[in-house]
Amino acid sequence: MLRSLYDWTIRLAEHPHALWALAIVAFIESSFFPIPPDVLMIPMILARPSRAWLIATVALVASVLGGMLGYAIGAFFYESIGQPILESMGKAHAMEEFNTRFNDFGFWAVLAAGVTPFPYKVITIMSGWTGMPLGTFIATSILARALRFFLVAGLLWGFGEPIRDFIEKRLGLMFTLFIILLFGGFLVVKYL
Repeated sequence: MLRSLYDWTIRLAEHPHALWALAIVAFIESSFFPIPPDVLMIPMILARPSRAWLIATVALVASVLGGMLGYAIGAFFYESIGQPILESMGKAHAMEEFNTRFNDFGFWAVLAAGVTPFPYKVITIMSGWTGMPLGTFIATSILARALRFFLVAGLLWGFGEPIRDFIEKRLGLMFTLFIILLFGGFLVVKYL
């Protein structure tokens, strides 16, 4: 099923209304869709590098708005909608423990999920469920998603096709390592 969704998403990148398709995918990916918008962004930017910044902006705005839907699901519909989504992703077992610590590190959780391959939808729903301040959630989502989408757009705009393999296979790992090092650095400073 995941492969057919992936193939369908790739076909959308070639459609004349691809920007609208990107906006829809970026919006729904932030709350329940399993395929990230990067899958559309990459072929769209490679096809028309002059539109790289517009494509990244559409992905950013739609993703943050979709994240707000995920936040609302967590805040208002967790038991009827949010919990089944998280259970289907295998994330429900750690809910109670996660809830007790989430808001202490909420900024970092949203930043990390917005930039790395970790499912952003999990954090958007959890942010609403745990009652993270909405302003913090929105500001962090904007920062994280802008970093992710504009970095991808910039790399593709500057390097084109050769960077595609790097982005698809290694960028998530690099972002994850960066966040771990950054978070580790703050823990070291806090406890020294």
